[in-house]
Amino acid sequence: MSEKQALEDTKPNEDQSVWKADSDNHVKLEGGDAAKPSDVSSEGNGSEGLQATRLYHRRWVIVFLFSLYSLSNSYQWIQYSIISNIFTKFYSVDDFTIDWMSMIYMLTYIPFIFPVTWLLDKKGLRVIALVATALNCAGTWIKVASVRPNLFYVTFLGQFCCSFAQVFILGMPSRIASVWFGSEEVSTACSIGVFGNQLGIAIGFLVPPILVPNVDDMDELAHHIRIMFYITAGVATLLFVLVVFVFQERPKIPPTQAQATARSIPPEQYSYIASIRNLLRNKPFMLLVVTYGLNVGCFYAVGTLLNRMIIVHYPGEEVNAGRIGLTIVIAGMVGSLICGVWLDRTKTYKQTTLAVYLLSLVGMIVYAATLSLGHLWVVFITAGVLGFFMTGYLPLGFEFAVELTYPESEGTSSGLLNCSAQVFGIIFTICQGKIIDNYGTLAGNIFLCVFLLIGTIMTALIKSDLRRQNANLQAKAAVSFEASQGCSALFVCWGYETKAVVL
Repeated sequence: MSEKQALEDTKPNEDQSVWKADSDNHVKLEGGDAAKPSDVSSEGNGSEGLQATRLYHRRWVIVFLFSLYSLSNSYQWIQYSIISNIFTKFYSVDDFTIDWMSMIYMLTYIPFIFPVTWLLDKKGLRVIALVATALNCAGTWIKVASVRPNLFYVTFLGQFCCSFAQVFILGMPSRIASVWFGSEEVSTACSIGVFGNQLGIAIGFLVPPILVPNVDDMDELAHHIRIMFYITAGVATLLFVLVVFVFQERPKIPPTQAQATARSIPPEQYSYIASIRNLLRNKPFMLLVVTYGLNVGCFYAVGTLLNRMIIVHYPGEEVNAGRIGLTIVIAGMVGSLICGVWLDRTKTYKQTTLAVYLLSLVGMIVYAATLSLGHLWVVFITAGVLGFFMTGYLPLGFEFAVELTYPESEGTSSGLLNCSAQVFGIIFTICQGKIIDNYGTLAGNIFLCVFLLIGTIMTALIKSDLRRQNANLQAKAAVSFEASQGCSALFVCWGYETKAVVL
């Protein structure tokens, strides 16, 4: 029997929930959220090294709530850049200054990710969630106070607060998946966590061009911008309240043997510095860090500069620029979920990652070649193909990293991946922007294609060392061995009893 069978529904807090242990020592009947004794042991296997595991209904609430506040934060990453021509007019600044409203998300991440991952290891998921939503909420209200043409520095301060909140959000999907979900659903759960971030970007592409039309009257323009900021602040405030009352640190009983083993490590034996050192010495993981940064950095550059690229070839199409961005991200969300389900079923981490990376390169080449043809419907199609693979790659990188680095903290490995993405994102955005200004959009997109090709080659060189999967398989093998030994002993005893009766 597999862990999928553990997903049977039972009523919450039902005392008569039956606990059964199978070959992988996983509790077969998914009970409610009522507290169970913490000293539950495996039944009938006689192995002191194995612990009972359990799936809680509440895990879905946790991952969806995370997705929602991640959505709120990522929406604000792109809300300035997608209507950059409008904000340059309102605040009387140049295009490069508005580009920094996106790049501040990338820049802030780099120096703060290591303190934040240390805090995650010391204080846990709930503290990180509270700080993230509080900062995000504060940033949205600062923006509400910035809607005057001479207050650009205030709106930049609000964006900085939101970018700081992102440091507490971006690397959490794989951690939440590992802490709350079974081994046959961790990749799907990670994809759902990434899904929220992608959906926020999609809304960021779609909503600002609709809420803030390109009008010349500054008072009317300020009114539209203020409405957009008030809506954002209201949603962020509601999510902060929900996190305060709903978000939970972790389940009382771990969902997998791998997570149970990670929990069993005494705090005094864990060293954050040693963990970082181990990750930096892990050659397959460091290759993945670079390749992940190249891929996601290209996505950040495309998202930040999309308005400028579309307006060059299709003047006055701000709304359609947002819709093209929406198409990129919606297709990517579908790709993310498909890739997550595929990984849970096949465990082919390297093969899937390499295939998606190669197809991202193909998508970028096709997008670059068709952008200037003069047909928006073609751009919609090619952008959708690009998004399906490029943003569909995000959860693959997270999950592959966790496999390569187990039992190191998921937050630390994800943090290093995202740090690489931010560095390459800033470099690619600045360089591609300058290339577009001087040589055109085709040259700028070819620039990204070159680095995607390099990333594809490097991905092929990554050694597939699936440590987390090996840990779960070893636990299953141990339980199976103990069970077989127990059965042999039972048959021996039954044979002696039969012989005694005959005598």
